[in-house]
Amino acid sequence: MHIDLRPLVVLWAVLAVIVTALVVWRFKVARQEDDTIHVLHGGTSQQSAVAHKLENIDKWGKVLTVVTIAFGVLVGALYFYQVWVQQSTTIGG
Repeated sequence: MHIDLRPLVVLWAVLAVIVTALVVWRFKVARQEDDTIHVLHGGTSQQSAVAHKLENIDKWGKVLTVVTIAFGVLVGALYFYQVWVQQSTTIGG
């Protein structure tokens, strides 16, 4: 049994790059966040917009991180299964 794992590894790498891009994007958006509440000056709309954007980035970041880790574990398991099958069917000399 031989499975070409290169397309799966490329897909996993793409997922990892997307998760990394989300982390960078989140840090850039978080720099705009103001930790103090400006109720009297009308700055709450910008604060709530930044908070909403951060919530969306966090939601997608968590989902994609779990998918990336699970997919990486699956690719690793396929690789080790393939090596195990290959070693068990090889006749020792």
